[in-house]
Amino acid sequence: MDGAFQPSLGGEPAAGALPGGRQRTPWAGGAHGGDVRPTGGRDADGAPRFDQPVAPGSYLWWYIDAISDDGQHALSIIAFVGSVFSPYYAWARRRGEADPGNHCSLNVALYGKAGKRWTMTERSRASVQRSADRLVIGPSQLHWDGECLVIDIDEVCVPIPRRVRGRVRVHPQGLCRFVAALDDGGLHRWGPIAPCARVEAEFESPGVRWSGHGYLDSNEGDEPIDRPFTEWDWSRAPLKDGSTGVIYDVRQKHGGDRVIAVRFMPSGEFEHFSAPPRQPLPNTAWRIGRTMRTDARQPAKVTQTLEDTPFYVRSVVASSLLGESVVSVHETLNVPRLVSTSTQLMLPWRMPRVR
Repeated sequence: MDGAFQPSLGGEPAAGALPGGRQRTPWAGGAHGGDVRPTGGRDADGAPRFDQPVAPGSYLWWYIDAISDDGQHALSIIAFVGSVFSPYYAWARRRGEADPGNHCSLNVALYGKAGKRWTMTERSRASVQRSADRLVIGPSQLHWDGECLVIDIDEVCVPIPRRVRGRVRVHPQGLCRFVAALDDGGLHRWGPIAPCARVEAEFESPGVRWSGHGYLDSNEGDEPIDRPFTEWDWSRAPLKDGSTGVIYDVRQKHGGDRVIAVRFMPSGEFEHFSAPPRQPLPNTAWRIGRTMRTDARQPAKVTQTLEDTPFYVRSVVASSLLGESVVSVHETLNVPRLVSTSTQLMLPWRMPRVR
C-alpha cells in the first residue's frame, strides 16, 4: 500500500472535563469499579496471563494492534484459545468435542509499503503449550517477561506461501484491570490490559522495522459468540494527552444495544464518558454495513480499509472524539455472516489446520 495510514496521531485540545469522574484500576474490575476475579486473560496485577482455564465451547483471546509513528505501517495480532472464527471449532462443537485447547491459532496481519501479509494457521493441542507467562502455538509464542509482552512469530501465509517471521514487543505504559460485560447475561467480557502502549516491530520477513502507539486487550466468553450477538463496532483512538478512547457498540439478538465508552490513562486509570451518536460509514466491498460513534462536528472518513472480508472489516478512520480530531482503528463484526454456511466453507482456504 502506498501513502500513510493516517494524517496524524494527534489532534486538537479536548473540550473540557469528562463526565463520570476518574477511577483507579488497581481494584477496578467491573465496568463500574467492582473487584475482578482472576480471569480475563490476566494476572491479579493486570499483566497478561496465559494459563487461565477455558471451558468446553468457550473462548479466550488476546488482541494487539499498532500503527507506526510515521503512519506508514500497521499490524494486528490475535492469539486464540478456542478460536471464535474457526470452522473446525464450530464443527467440533456440533460433534460434542468442544475442547478450546484443541483449536488455537495466532492471527498476524501486517500492513505497509512491503505489502500486506496475513496468516492464521490453527493448531491442535499437540502443538500448544500454556503457562502463566507463556503461550506457545506451533512455532510462534507470546511471553510476558514481567515488563513487556514479547511475541515471536514464525508463520506462513496461505494460499500463496509467504513467510511471516519476526518479533513484536508491547511495552505497557500502565496495566489496567477494567473489565465489562458485552452481553446482558455477562457471559462475554472485554478488558483492556494495556490500552496505552508502545510497540516495537522487527521482522526478518518481510524486512521491516518500526515503532509506534499500540494497544493490548483480551476477550473471553462462556459460549460461542453467535449466541447473543448480531453485530458490533469497536474503535480505539489515541488522544492528545496520551490517553486512549475506546468505544464498544454492541447489538444483541435479544435485549437492547450495549455501548461502552471509556477513556484510559497511561497510568491505568480510566473514566467513562457519554458515547457520541452513530455515524454511518460506507458499506464494504462485501456489502457489510458499518457505523462509528464520533462527534457530530466532524464527519467520519475512512482513510484506509485494512481488512475487508465477508464477515469482518478493519479500517483506519479519521473523525472527532471528545472534542479532538483523532485517527482510530475501527472494526465491525457481522456475526450472522460469520456463521453462514458459505463463510464457514470458505474459511479453511485462509485458515488451514495443522493437526
